Amino acid sequence: MSAENIAAVKKPQLDFRCLTDDCSGVVAFDFDSVTDPEFQAVCPVCHRAYALDDTLRGKLIKMMKLISAIRECEDILGDSVVSVNVAGGNVRIPYALLLTRLNTMISLDVAGKKTDFHLWVEPSNPQVFR
Repeated sequence: MSAENIAAVKKPQLDFRCLTDDCSGVVAFDFDSVTDPEFQAVCPVCHRAYALDDTLRGKLIKMMKLISAIRECEDILGDSVVSVNVAGGNVRIPYALLLTRLNTMISLDVAGKKTDFHLWVEPSNPQVFR
């Protein structure tokens, strides 16, 4: 399988900690599911179901579009850096490295509570940085 085909197979994943007070479950789903208005995510531990309202779905779809735009720009990201000013100069960090080594999160309001959604884009294995 070519590198292009492998990249096409990867599906960005989302997860968040279950909002039930005594549950330690992590609710996970892929971005493709978000577009379905009938979609529900279910906690694997307590089996609580979560439905996405139009506002939450819209924000997650915008995030999905942002990720797609970043993937389309991969060829120029290799030439791009983020410069961090430090004492004595600056450190140049390749932008592509930041995308693969930093945890990406979006904090959204779910049932009146700020909830961190972890986005797993690269690498696609969510256990790598947990």
